[in-house]
Amino acid sequence: MFVKKSRKFQIILLLLMTLIACGDNAKETAKVKPPTAAPEKTAPAAVVAQPEQNPVPQKTRDVYQWYCTQCHGLKGKGDGINAKHLTVPPRDHTKGEYLETRTDKQLFDAIKLGGLAVGRAPCMPSWGNTLKDETIHSLVRYIRELCECEAL
Repeated sequence: MFVKKSRKFQIILLLLMTLIACGDNAKETAKVKPPTAAPEKTAPAAVVAQPEQNPVPQKTRDVYQWYCTQCHGLKGKGDGINAKHLTVPPRDHTKGEYLETRTDKQLFDAIKLGGLAVGRAPCMPSWGNTLKDETIHSLVRYIRELCECEAL
């Protein structure tokens, strides 16, 4: 009997803590939505576009600010607010020494599939279910802009 009451108490306490932790600002949270990059017009399959020549749209910069800056920092230097809590420091996107040794496909895969899937840091999440491929391609161009470097 005591075990059942104790279990009910634990469940109620857990629910109460969850409600307190989440706060009651649901109205404010509902107003804030992550930016989405506008769908870029793609060329027909027979024509291969040169993405490096296209300027990075502001929407892509907004997506980077929304999803990437927590770890990679506002300027891409790997000094985001979460960086100090990670066992592996986030990549500094302003340093071309490493990024120049990676192809755009490798960067794309790291963003889409996550670090662990490409043999890199497991704390880099997979964004493939959150961001469209066009947005990820645009993020790769933005990272190239930050490091002022070319692909391998």
